[in-house]
Amino acid sequence: MKVYIIGAGGHGEVVLEVLRAAGEYTVAAFLDSDPATHGKEVDGVKVLGPPDRADGPFFVAIGDNAARMEMTARLTARGAEAIHPAARVASTATVGPGALVCAGAILCTHAHVGAGAIINTGAIVEHHNHIGPFAHIAPGAVLAGRVTVAQGAMVGAGATVIPHVTIGEWAVVGAGAVVLQDVPDRSTVVGVHARIIRRSGPGPQTPNPRW
Repeated sequence: MKVYIIGAGGHGEVVLEVLRAAGEYTVAAFLDSDPATHGKEVDGVKVLGPPDRADGPFFVAIGDNAARMEMTARLTARGAEAIHPAARVASTATVGPGALVCAGAILCTHAHVGAGAIINTGAIVEHHNHIGPFAHIAPGAVLAGRVTVAQGAMVGAGATVIPHVTIGEWAVVGAGAVVLQDVPDRSTVVGVHARIIRRSGPGPQTPNPRW
């Protein structure tokens, strides 16, 4: 099947490698909003023009979660999931359209990865995890059983999340953090064990005293 990659930057190069390794798609072209990229080649694939040139399945290869969601909403073609053959995906796991599962990642029994989410290199998503749309689980992160990562949230490289914890919408878990309790929406947590250092959006801007 022919597929376009939206975004000709570094993350686009990663997606191209995964799609080539998976062998299920033929990459027709890169498409990018930056006119300076048009006509150039990225790892042997031409940048054809802007994203609205997509006339078939596409993969949005933009690392920023919010920008990836916005671009996906702009396009009408159905996104294509990309799963590297060196990833281990349980037969009962599900991967939504536009999601990326990189080499060495593990999706265990009944894990669900939402549309446009990224499961990066070597990340472990244990049984009955629910990864929301446009979330990002960074390289080497470990999510124990029945963890929920809500829409747009970011779990940093090497972070660990214990069972039954919920990471709220657009929250950020810092690299190497150990998360022992729920993380509120739009909060940033760091450390061992993780504590809130920042909040954004509505509500109090000071750390929750429970942390």
